[in-house]
Amino acid sequence: MFAACRLHEGVVAGAKAAVVASIATAIPTMASARWLPWAKANLNYTAQALIISTVGGAAYFIVADKTILATARRNSFNKPSNYDEL
Repeated sequence: MFAACRLHEGVVAGAKAAVVASIATAIPTMASARWLPWAKANLNYTAQALIISTVGGAAYFIVADKTILATARRNSFNKPSNYDEL
């Protein structure tokens, strides 16, 4: 139960980071594909989607992993509440 709660925190933090990173990447990617001549010629819709989704996926995994590891490190020094029963 305790581990599942910490895992859920990591998933939520990762999802939030993925949304922010995707929006922060989508705006300049789409703007450059519309106004810069090189990007207009070379970045089709598939390439734009690949750039945006790669950044979003990377942000998700990095933040989720860091959050899970940070909570595990913080809780590794604390005794569990049922320590006497073990």
